[in-house]
Amino acid sequence: MAANDVKKVVLAYSGGLDTSIILKWLQVTYGCEVVTFTADLGQGDELDAARPKALQFGIAPENIYIDDLREEFVRDFVFPMFRANTVYEGEYLLGTSIARPLIAKRMIEIANLTGADAIAHGATGKGNDQVRFELGAYALRPDIRIIAPWREWDLLSREKLLAYAEQHAIPVEMKHRQGGSPYSMDANLLHISYEGRHLEDPAAEAEESMWRWTVSPEMAPDAPEYVDLEFAHGDLVSINGLHMPAHELLALLNRLGGKHGIGRIDLVENRYVGMKSRGCYETPGGTILLPAHRAIESITLDREVAHLKDDLMPRYASLIYNGYWWSPERRALQTLIDHTQQAVNGWVRVKLYKGNVKVVGRDSKSDSLFDSTIATFEDDAGAYDQKDAAGFIKLNALRMRIAANLASRKS
Repeated sequence: MAANDVKKVVLAYSGGLDTSIILKWLQVTYGCEVVTFTADLGQGDELDAARPKALQFGIAPENIYIDDLREEFVRDFVFPMFRANTVYEGEYLLGTSIARPLIAKRMIEIANLTGADAIAHGATGKGNDQVRFELGAYALRPDIRIIAPWREWDLLSREKLLAYAEQHAIPVEMKHRQGGSPYSMDANLLHISYEGRHLEDPAAEAEESMWRWTVSPEMAPDAPEYVDLEFAHGDLVSINGLHMPAHELLALLNRLGGKHGIGRIDLVENRYVGMKSRGCYETPGGTILLPAHRAIESITLDREVAHLKDDLMPRYASLIYNGYWWSPERRALQTLIDHTQQAVNGWVRVKLYKGNVKVVGRDSKSDSLFDSTIATFEDDAGAYDQKDAAGFIKLNALRMRIAANLASRKS
């Protein structure tokens, strides 16, 4: 499809400088009608500029979509991911990755609603997001045309972007003229990510002023705080007895964790495109939720089921990181994971203190597999016959005993 064959395009639009330039570039280069889509995933004030700026570019009001996706995001993407205790490369809680399939889904829905034949995004050709957006879009609408300006234009420096903005009368905030933010940031209800500029040196410590959601552990309260989390079928349903929608629960966990300096990480990750990338992340709510969920599973899941989940988790994490949320293999894994969660019901008590989360209690009235009459170190009244242990130990040692005997004869 040539540029002049594109009649209408749905643009993932934030209202910031880059996507404003992309909007104008689409109008100039493709001569097409533009539909703007802004996803409210909990990033707050960043959304305020989207509508007035879109109107300023001549976008028809009916072609401006600003959708509150916070509940769907947490309920249908974040919580299913945490049912698997998902961590990528041992540290990353996938705050950016898990938002992309939802954005792709909604872009395709809007394209179908508006009769658009293409979608466009502002992800660069170096990053993971281009892969996540496009794999999701193709999975949901195989015939969609995708326009990725960073792979087409020559505006590959800040100076060229600012010159293009000036040429086309695109308003530029003073901070961009003075060099812009020292970081590239992405925010949603699960996390804030920081990349670029100062952080491109992996040996340099991030400035304290960078962090937005969390206080430093040194400045956190001197007294610990205890929080009770209730789970039903593997999902968080209440905090300290307060039942509320999923996105409000996560927002409350973020505030509790941020207050106590919880959830900061600084890592170098392996990107899908092959390069290593340094980033800093704030994920206070997720950092609390992960060990709490594992704690309720520890008393409600069968041992081998729990171990199977642990074996599968790295594969599941890689699927999300690499953009395969809508793939058949991720869906199949999700079916298995969700099946394991039917008995994951109960409460967990966590202690928050100076950047740390410690599980200090857990219970499940209806589904606990913990049997104190068997586990006790006191008299168990015959509930467990310790003599039984000798037989299974000898059977499990048999192959090693045979090998040791053979080695002894050879020597």
